[in-house]
Amino acid sequence: MSSARRTDRPAVPHVADSHDLIRVHGARENNLKDVSIEIPKRRLTVFTGVSGSGKSSLVFNTIAAESQRLINETYSAFVQGFMPTLARPEVDVLDGLTTAIIVDQQRMGADPRSTVGTATDVNAMLRILFSRLGDPHIGPPSAYSFNTASVRASGAITVERGNKKAVKATYERTGGMCTHCEGRGKVSDIDLSQLYDDSKSLSEGAFTIPGWKSDSQWTVQVYAQSGFVDPDKPIRDYTEKELRDFLYGEPVKVKVSGVNLTYEGLIPKIQKSFLSKDKEAMQPHIRAFVERAVTFTTCPECDGTRLSEGARSSRIGKLSIADACAMEIRDLAEWVRALDDPSVAPLLTALRDTLDSFVEIGLGYLSLDRPAGTLSGGEAQRVKMIRHLGSSLTDTTYVFDEPTVGLHPHDIQRMNDLLLRLRDKGNTVLVVEHKPETIAIADHVVDLGPGAGTAGGTVCFEGTVEGLRAGDTVTGRHLDDRSSLKETVREPTGTLEIRDATTHNLQGVDVDVPLGVLCVVTGVAGSGKSSLIHGSVPAGAGADVVSVDQSPIKGSRRSNPATYTGLLDPIRKAFAKANGVKPALFSANSEGACPTCNGAGVIYTDLAMMAGVATPCEDCEGKRFQASVLEYRLGGRDISEVLAMSVAQAEEFFATGEARTPAAHKILDRLADVGLGYLTLGQPLTTLSGGERQRLKLATHMGDKGGVYVLDEPTTGLHLADVEQLLGLLDRLVDAGKSVIVIEHHQAVMAHADWIIDLGPGAGHDGGRIVFEGTPADLVADRSTLTGEHLAAYVGA
Repeated sequence: MSSARRTDRPAVPHVADSHDLIRVHGARENNLKDVSIEIPKRRLTVFTGVSGSGKSSLVFNTIAAESQRLINETYSAFVQGFMPTLARPEVDVLDGLTTAIIVDQQRMGADPRSTVGTATDVNAMLRILFSRLGDPHIGPPSAYSFNTASVRASGAITVERGNKKAVKATYERTGGMCTHCEGRGKVSDIDLSQLYDDSKSLSEGAFTIPGWKSDSQWTVQVYAQSGFVDPDKPIRDYTEKELRDFLYGEPVKVKVSGVNLTYEGLIPKIQKSFLSKDKEAMQPHIRAFVERAVTFTTCPECDGTRLSEGARSSRIGKLSIADACAMEIRDLAEWVRALDDPSVAPLLTALRDTLDSFVEIGLGYLSLDRPAGTLSGGEAQRVKMIRHLGSSLTDTTYVFDEPTVGLHPHDIQRMNDLLLRLRDKGNTVLVVEHKPETIAIADHVVDLGPGAGTAGGTVCFEGTVEGLRAGDTVTGRHLDDRSSLKETVREPTGTLEIRDATTHNLQGVDVDVPLGVLCVVTGVAGSGKSSLIHGSVPAGAGADVVSVDQSPIKGSRRSNPATYTGLLDPIRKAFAKANGVKPALFSANSEGACPTCNGAGVIYTDLAMMAGVATPCEDCEGKRFQASVLEYRLGGRDISEVLAMSVAQAEEFFATGEARTPAAHKILDRLADVGLGYLTLGQPLTTLSGGERQRLKLATHMGDKGGVYVLDEPTTGLHLADVEQLLGLLDRLVDAGKSVIVIEHHQAVMAHADWIIDLGPGAGHDGGRIVFEGTPADLVADRSTLTGEHLAAYVGA
């Protein structure tokens, strides 16, 4: 081995080495107030501050967004036409940027065919492996793909070139998709008894589908006047042909009351109008109907594996590709390690490295066939990290959004090691984080605040962790906060019995969940907490359960806190009553909308492959309403001024005087209760941070009548100072006679609990058992579990 002789480096540094800062000057995205900072490159910088203080606006919407926009501009206009268009952030100067790789908490696609394996390319590697080594050999990699259907075709094709000549051609492609469930693993079955009452005729109102009324509903008249069925005959008396036409008829034009309309069978009609839509975005009564009418069962032909019989028959040793995808990833990694075939050596190396990355990042308990839509925000973010762990790239900027979300204190150290490893390879690592364990490892800290919303958006502190501790900021004061154990705990008023729970990895769990108290369910990530609570509690307690999970809020840029919480309804009615007009006038999505911008407040101009431009509407000046609507007032304010108020201002406004509206005041009280007093009523939901969205959801559900509240990691996205407020809210719920069950990793919530149920001892098949039940004080004294050890260290016991 030869190497060139190295000369000593010159004493004067090269000019290229002087660009070691990312400079931001005059950032004004969302609530940022002309922020100017310098961030050191090749260091770990943590951004802290209360929820809504502007961390994401600075890191994601300014620095990372501009880096991605500049990279996109290096592609040709043709390629840019296929890429998402990004507008330049509101900032004066951004200097020293490097390529940004964003690893955020956006849920992975909930497409039924998307799994952990397909999302991380592991399935692609396994398909190649089985196509080379599988016995019997059934075809190319596509033969093992549940997203590829088998295709056969033959016929004549004409090639438009020179002498046109028709040639006979055959085409065949072997796919691995199960033909019965089309690669979904589940089949849907529609319960006809939920669609109609077969003892009635159509003219007697046989349909029981929400919104289908026989007298005036066009949809119903299409069936009654189609000529395919007798509208006066009970459905149970239909002939076989009538029933087939009624349920499965092909689309065809028919005349109804002199109007041309399309008739199609009831089953395809229901599938298009209800089943093709996102269930979460439906109105509650429509969602309840869909859940009653449609049942999803495991596909009987492929037994839920999604694969064709041929793909399941081909094996390496004793395993088929379906068996490999169903194994826990850490077990699959051991199986792959035992394979040794020189013909596929590079593939085996890449596969081993990827599977080992899963284990290293703490996701060894997942299986490759797990649907991507069922991963929590924290799991999804860690899955996205996997492709970057073995990367040879250096001098890039990695941007993380609370990477410790969903992690037990035991796992946070492992995540910290990964962040430091990425930094030590010469990368700039930017992390938005609230956990003191991760703030402690930072080389540089940027603290935003001092408050949230309009009270935030300024840099309160820049420097080292020691400087933050000594500084007089909200984060600095709360950094070393430690909750103490309760001296007395509440006595339960009853119990919720869970018997023989076997959802996912639960191993026949029997547990009594106490009611009337604050019960916290803990355990390492993947130990079975969500499976136990979400899988068992609603079934055991019926409709009395209010569940606030981490699923994202659905809403467009027209949606805002007022529309999402139902607050706008009483406000509209109050305006209508005070002015003697219709409530619909006070909706920017209905009759009161400005006709120029259709109530959006801005005009969007699409510029093809360039970022679209949004300019304030000149007619309504961004107020979204017609000028005539703004003449109507309530308590001296028009509707646009009310929507511009913060929750705290509106709470005061609707409490007394002419504007007194108890229904609106009650909803505003709940929003203030969860710490959202600074939000403006008309702020688009798309601009809210993750923590704000979860608290908005919690405030909405606090009005429900349920007696049992199930919360899934409510401290997600919450600053240390906000956790105290959350604990006060949980106490108020329990004191009001509610039962609160919280799935949580935050030690402050554990210490505050009346009762703890700890699952484990590990994740996946090493978990799924109850390892402790009792009070927090008993758990600390016992120290027999990982949770007990960390909680004891936290409270200083």
